[in-house]
Amino acid sequence: MNYLQSFIEASESLLANKMRSGLTILGIIIGVAAVIAVLAIGNGTQESILGEIQGVGTNLLFVIPGGSEDVSNPKPLTLSDAEALADPFSAPSIAGVAPILNGRVEVNFAGESTSTSMLGVTPDYSTVRNVELSEGEFFSDTDLSGRNSVLLLGTDVAETLFGRTAGLVGEKVRIEGQPFRVIGVLAAKGGSAMGSEDDQIMVPMTTAQTRLLQRATPNAVDVIYIQAVDSESVPQASLEVSQILSARHRTMIGEEDFTVLSQQDFLDLASTITGVLTIFLGGIAAISLLVGGIGIMNIMMVSVVERTREIGLRKALGARRIDILSQFLIESSLLSLLGGLIGILLGWALSVIVELIAAGSGTPIVPVVSLDAVLLAVLFSAAIGIFFGLYPANRASNLEPVEALRYE
Repeated sequence: MNYLQSFIEASESLLANKMRSGLTILGIIIGVAAVIAVLAIGNGTQESILGEIQGVGTNLLFVIPGGSEDVSNPKPLTLSDAEALADPFSAPSIAGVAPILNGRVEVNFAGESTSTSMLGVTPDYSTVRNVELSEGEFFSDTDLSGRNSVLLLGTDVAETLFGRTAGLVGEKVRIEGQPFRVIGVLAAKGGSAMGSEDDQIMVPMTTAQTRLLQRATPNAVDVIYIQAVDSESVPQASLEVSQILSARHRTMIGEEDFTVLSQQDFLDLASTITGVLTIFLGGIAAISLLVGGIGIMNIMMVSVVERTREIGLRKALGARRIDILSQFLIESSLLSLLGGLIGILLGWALSVIVELIAAGSGTPIVPVVSLDAVLLAVLFSAAIGIFFGLYPANRASNLEPVEALRYE
């Protein structure tokens, strides 16, 4: 059997019906492009999210309310808890503690208004989270103890209210109708897959607690950031946090009413979520590959019917069953393989378009077209051609020469 001759004949047959061949591989093109684009965007999103989490710092812990469901009377986290964690004698592995109170508020200035995220923080937040300012200064202990009406503006909020991000120190704005003085502007960080940190404001913790974000429990906070001495001290710092808060909340081991999370916990969770979503969306996109394969089988069946007399003539002149089988299999494989290659290029182009759109919207995502995804798409598309071309090819090879020659 001459495979080269079968390849040439299969190519000539497909070129003789360019329109039909093009429409046949359209399903494969769309399917492969969708799979490539979805996997690339999924990988890029995962890299972006993981990069954001890693950028927070390798020595950070996060303490949030809520823990074991068996706790009967869970206690909220408070400023007193944060002060106890900051004791160097009780927790030598902890370098800094920053409690947080967060919510959404309405900010107004000269007729302009915006709804934004607000954080109530302490002066230690600047050190724990490495806060940078483009101008002004961070809160002082005086601002905290005096419950001063001062705030820091994110660049997006500053741009919305003032139309600029510089020269704003000393300006007066209203938060929920109450006057506040701007003492600084946060440095721009840009958007990310997890949202924009520029669309927020900060006020002293005590000011937020008493005037803006009141909670049922006095001095309650939403989150406590813990900065370990170094990345190697994170496990020990986590243990110290658990011991101190368990003693203060009078909870048994394994029944804590709080949760201590490390950066690795967030990395694992983010990887799991993005991985599941990518597989799910990739599976949906792969359905179009199945539809494309069915389209190839239909067209090959039509081709067998149209070329029945040709098949009979070839078999009468000595063509073997394997020769007919191989020609039709090569035709279906060529269709699917060509569709797969075009689909890869289209998928890459779609990924680039998504990257440009994401960058323009302020949420940079860099799609990653991996070699594994490309090889998977090529092999899968070729396998579809062989699988869905097998029945028409087998039917063509089993035609009896006499019956085929008599076919009208």
